[in-house]
Amino acid sequence: MADDEAQFQLLLTSLMGADNDSRTKSEEVYNEIPDIKKLELLLSTIRNANSSLEVRTMSCVLLRRLFSNEFSEVWPKLTPEIQNSIKQQLIVAINEETGPPVRKKICDVVAELARNLIGDDGTMGWPEILKFMFDCASSEDAGLRESALNIFSSVPTIFGNQQGHYLDVIKQMLAQSLQDRAHPQVCFMAVKSLTAFIIANDKDQTILNNYKDLVPTMMEGIVDSVTAQDDDDLLKCLIELAENTPKFLRPQMENIIPFCLKVLSDANLGDQWRQLSLEVIVTLSETAPAMVRKFAKFIPLLVPQILALMVDLEEEEDWAVQDDQEDDETDTNAAAAESSLDRLACALGGKTMLPHILANIPQMLTSSDWRYRHAALMAISVCGEGCHQHMEQMLQNITEGVLPFFRDPHPRVRYATCNAIGQMCTDFGPIFQKKFHDKIVGELIHIMDDDANPRVQAHGAAALVNFSEDCPKLILVQYLDAIVAKLEQVLSRKFKELLEKGNKLVLEQVVTTLASVADTAEEKFIKYYDQFMPCLKYIVQHAIQPELRLLRGKTIECISLIGLAVGKDKFGQDCNDVMQLLLKTQTESETLADDDPQISYMISAWARMCKILGSDFQQYLPLVMGPVLKAASLKPEVAVLDGEDMKAMENDNDWQFVTLGDQQSFGIRTAGLEEKATACQMLVCYARELKEAFAPYTDQVVQLMVPLLKFYFQDDVRIAASESLPYLIDCAKIRGEQYVVEMWNFILPSLLNAIEMEPEKEVVPEHLNSLAKSIEKLGKNCIMEENLNKLIEIIDKLFVDHFQRQEERQEKRKDEDYDEDLEETLLDEDDTDVYVLSKVSDIIHSFFGTHKEEFLPVFEKMMPNFVKLLNQERPWPDRQWALCIWDDVIEHTGPHSAKYQEYFLRSMIAYLCDKTPEVRQASAYGIGVQNRYKTEVYFVLESLPILVQVIEREESKSPENVNATENCISAVTKICKYNSSKVNLNDIIPRFVTWLPVYEDEDEAVHIFGYLCDLIDMNHPAVLGANNSNLPKIIWSIAEVMQKETFATDADIYVRLVNIVKQVQTNESVFGACLQELTPVLREALMEGLKH
Repeated sequence: MADDEAQFQLLLTSLMGADNDSRTKSEEVYNEIPDIKKLELLLSTIRNANSSLEVRTMSCVLLRRLFSNEFSEVWPKLTPEIQNSIKQQLIVAINEETGPPVRKKICDVVAELARNLIGDDGTMGWPEILKFMFDCASSEDAGLRESALNIFSSVPTIFGNQQGHYLDVIKQMLAQSLQDRAHPQVCFMAVKSLTAFIIANDKDQTILNNYKDLVPTMMEGIVDSVTAQDDDDLLKCLIELAENTPKFLRPQMENIIPFCLKVLSDANLGDQWRQLSLEVIVTLSETAPAMVRKFAKFIPLLVPQILALMVDLEEEEDWAVQDDQEDDETDTNAAAAESSLDRLACALGGKTMLPHILANIPQMLTSSDWRYRHAALMAISVCGEGCHQHMEQMLQNITEGVLPFFRDPHPRVRYATCNAIGQMCTDFGPIFQKKFHDKIVGELIHIMDDDANPRVQAHGAAALVNFSEDCPKLILVQYLDAIVAKLEQVLSRKFKELLEKGNKLVLEQVVTTLASVADTAEEKFIKYYDQFMPCLKYIVQHAIQPELRLLRGKTIECISLIGLAVGKDKFGQDCNDVMQLLLKTQTESETLADDDPQISYMISAWARMCKILGSDFQQYLPLVMGPVLKAASLKPEVAVLDGEDMKAMENDNDWQFVTLGDQQSFGIRTAGLEEKATACQMLVCYARELKEAFAPYTDQVVQLMVPLLKFYFQDDVRIAASESLPYLIDCAKIRGEQYVVEMWNFILPSLLNAIEMEPEKEVVPEHLNSLAKSIEKLGKNCIMEENLNKLIEIIDKLFVDHFQRQEERQEKRKDEDYDEDLEETLLDEDDTDVYVLSKVSDIIHSFFGTHKEEFLPVFEKMMPNFVKLLNQERPWPDRQWALCIWDDVIEHTGPHSAKYQEYFLRSMIAYLCDKTPEVRQASAYGIGVQNRYKTEVYFVLESLPILVQVIEREESKSPENVNATENCISAVTKICKYNSSKVNLNDIIPRFVTWLPVYEDEDEAVHIFGYLCDLIDMNHPAVLGANNSNLPKIIWSIAEVMQKETFATDADIYVRLVNIVKQVQTNESVFGACLQELTPVLREALMEGLKH
């Protein structure tokens, strides 16, 4: 046995060696040792005081890992005697160990074993460890007291289902330990234990309330840790509490915020400490913004400190000419402060943050130190999103304050100016572009001449991308000549630079800017096409060196976007060359690394080429589908890590982690996820554009997409998978009805499951939309009884959640920290819920559209929810969507809907006068549809005077009211048309003429003008009026809809209106009098219309 232990210790030493080959061989030998033998050797090595510290520590790490990863395989194989022996030996090892590092590692092993011995029912299978912990907690030995807390902090659920009995004892243990200032490590570990316990019980309000009085002493421990500069984990504990249970900290906010401000302002402390203290405030602001706003008196102190941190920049002599621009470091004070200001603005809102930001900026902008000017401009950049509403009102002053710094002597200030303007273009577009285009474009063009400072030059071009993306086309084309001339000039110079010096930064950006400008300009870019395409093709053809991969990818993107902009006719002259270049890249792609940037650019380019070529793209599918399917099929690397492993990985930007609790984290390697999402979106594009030409791939793509409905690592992947399904159904129809049925039977259970299990509220509507479109495409009887019942259950659950979340929001309105900013947040949450509701409505609409009255028995099972939504106490969006559902019931089931009128008719009439236009519109539509059935069952004539009253209100045609009003007018026309014997047409028709024209709601405009044509065709005396007095108004209304292009020129209604005008035209004097009433624009539109 001694020889085994000696050999084992040599093996462990080798496992820690620096030589990779030796270490790999040792790992193989270690893995071959049977688990039970391995456990025995590890435990004996830990207890061997003669072994080196390193070997014993390594043994602890490996034993903990064994319990963590292989417990279910190893532990049951041990006899009860051996199990008890291991437990006892570990407890004895903690008692006997004198070295704090090894004792800590043994505690980690004990914690891992204890975690695994808690049964599914919460029963602790190692009760002795609880007694041991309490004994240690009351021990004279500070090391043992620390050990008890160490175990507890690692497994805060260690008391299992007996926790309720021990709450007072746990609190007493923590309270005594927090007060043990004579032994800082005990106090510090008590802070960690309290944090872990509170987070583990974050939903138990009784525990949170009972333990709140420990926060003051906990804060004292955290203050001590900062003073000692020993362990920043305690500040991280404060961040964890802020993230998970911010209200737990509320009683101490008066102390917490000043403490964090003190640490933040202390330039003698390390950057990490200062940044962590700022993170506490930022996290509290994100998780409990209303609570933090109650302590807004600290904001005037906080903002200057953040801005001061943003000034913490170093002068880099070569900064402006660096060609390989890496992402700026994110761990610097300036970067952390910039991110924090952004997050605070988003969390607390403009009313709280913007005045204090703007109060500091003017002085910073006048500083002779470039760093202050830079920080001020970056502050403007980052606060736009969060302060949008308040900042929008002062855009004029802010923009005029920023613009002069395009000419600042320092390149980094000019860079920050480009950043600020570009970000404002994004945050406030297109209003920003409309207001300031004449001031911005010239400066951006000017800055692209800054050859001496390529990074500034590139950033100016990047800001032009921001400007172009949200810029109205009519504005951009005013500057197109100047922009294109500058881009051509810079492209030419930088291409030469690339050949001579290898510099590529500006060239990469200019290519992207060119693509963005073309994308917005669309067909207006045709005249510039020939200036750029030869050069772009040359780059793709010859930029084959590894360092030019990104340039080549961006150029591929640029060519495809220009092709999409100018259209097939113009692009056709180069289409074959471009396709061959892409195909060449395609064949080479098999040798490209999975993270090569060219792949995602190429996949997107193929999709654009598909849009350009339409069905002609079909011939290329066999060549392009391989890489797209490969990228879409990527399986990400995942791992479950414990606290020890996490410390080694926490700064790895290629991984994202989610805490699972009890010191474990789930990690996913993010490389390739965006490419996967892009590839899935491209498959959607192929299916949508190519339809039956894509049929050969439907099997493969459906088999890929359906499982991706539960790809929870990336929302965009699930959204694309869901979006693809209705298009794939369309593609498959050419393969016969049986094939479509089999495909749908494969899709439907997974789609229903995706709706039910989707973790992100924002994604649920995408799944619902996919189902609604699929039902529309498949038609009657596409969902059999079992799945239909499942769908009813899901919809019921969505309604339960909807009503419950509304009640929760009402409770939040009673919270002590409730304010108007929180109300905005609650309204945003309500919008998300209502969007889900709208998609449920789409599903019901699809069923009624395809099944008509046969769907009524199924609808009746869900009807109580729609009746509840209609209640006048419900928020207006609930009532709107309830009315839309009842509109569908009336429209698609006709007289069959009469038996449900007790549930909706009175409400529908009453809501014609609702203060919300959307509700009035839905009511008016329903009233109108009812009258199309010429039946006695609906007594809606009482709605007529109400409709007239709504139509003739003073503000009825204002932008916010016009759609509702036009639906009311349409409802009146339907009452008059289908129930003419019951109304006084001679009274209504003259008023009806005065309500014209209508053109906002194109669907209703067809009904309204159709009725006008009917009246004129039947020579109804009331429509033309005495001596044709209404005729000028009628002609004016027709001219208006022609000028607005309300109807397609080949539509029946358009032809009828033209014929009416031509009839009037036969009487020159009358027609001339009508023309006199028209504006020149309307006259021109009318005469143009007569040509059809």
